[in-house]
Amino acid sequence: MPSADGVKCVVWDLDGTLWDGVALERADGGLPEVRPDMLAAVDTLAGHGVLSSIASRSAPEVLERVTRDPRLASRFLAPQISWQDKSQALRAIAADLGVAVGSLLLVDDSPYERAEVEALLPGARTAAPQDVPALLDALTGRPVTPEARARAGLYRTEEARRRAGERFEGGREEFLRWCGMRMEAGAAGGAELPRALELAERTHRLNSSGLDRERVRVLVERGGHRLFTARMTDRFGDYGIIGMALVRPGAAEWSVPLLALSCRIAGRGASVAFLRWLMEQARSAGADTFALDLRPTEANTELRLLCRQAGLRAGTDGGGPAPSTVTLSRTLHGDLPPWPAWLQVRPLPIGTTHDR
Repeated sequence: MPSADGVKCVVWDLDGTLWDGVALERADGGLPEVRPDMLAAVDTLAGHGVLSSIASRSAPEVLERVTRDPRLASRFLAPQISWQDKSQALRAIAADLGVAVGSLLLVDDSPYERAEVEALLPGARTAAPQDVPALLDALTGRPVTPEARARAGLYRTEEARRRAGERFEGGREEFLRWCGMRMEAGAAGGAELPRALELAERTHRLNSSGLDRERVRVLVERGGHRLFTARMTDRFGDYGIIGMALVRPGAAEWSVPLLALSCRIAGRGASVAFLRWLMEQARSAGADTFALDLRPTEANTELRLLCRQAGLRAGTDGGGPAPSTVTLSRTLHGDLPPWPAWLQVRPLPIGTTHDR
């Protein structure tokens, strides 16, 4: 059984996996009876913040049957049912959900299909149906945040945003204004620590240094570092806590060993707004310089561009977990990065936290 670490979505085969038999062979045009143990596994995964999708090599009419079945349509996101290879289906699912292919795990009864995915999608994991109980056992005892429990609903809300954007008659900035996006930033309370650690572990596209969750926990508990978080809402609903920053405040310089934001808010201005807000806090505290530890990876190109736009430039080796980590810094005198015009930013009053 492969490791469950880093799995964001379990992708289920249908025939011989989610149910016994073959859907296309049914004369009544219905679906075979879904195995109760597999549905229970999907629900258990959802309770731990792990999404579920479908990849099945079958006729498109089966997809129509699945999407009409309320039990299945409510449980599975971005289903792919066609005659394409499973590796192509997993690529499409990853793109639709905005996650890395390496965060997917395919459950399939066919050794051939599992081998095809492993060969063509390095990083993606596979398992046989009989491995599912071990997968669930591996999740037992792990802390679950409110954002994790609501993750499937958050992705459905994101799909509603996407559809609204496609119908919107106007430019991208006009659409973002229409969404009424609001961000609340402030010091993290104790109840927010699990979500902050989850962001440190799960995010890759908008993760500055890859500092692992246990190191973050130790630094917070030891003292000398502060933890800040950001929450977002819009007309479609609550994104939850979407950003965290571990900060080492000093009299002359505020240093950020880790900045991590949810990939769900990419392209909406929240990243630059949170970074600008942190710089303002540093300047208000009397610091002259703002510094950020960055470990460049293939995944975090977007964040590196953001740092450059924010005026952060490479200086010395950083204090991060790898030799390739560098420190980007800038003076806090003069103009800071501009606020996104469509995003309202509300700072929390001093002494309060999101979990007040």
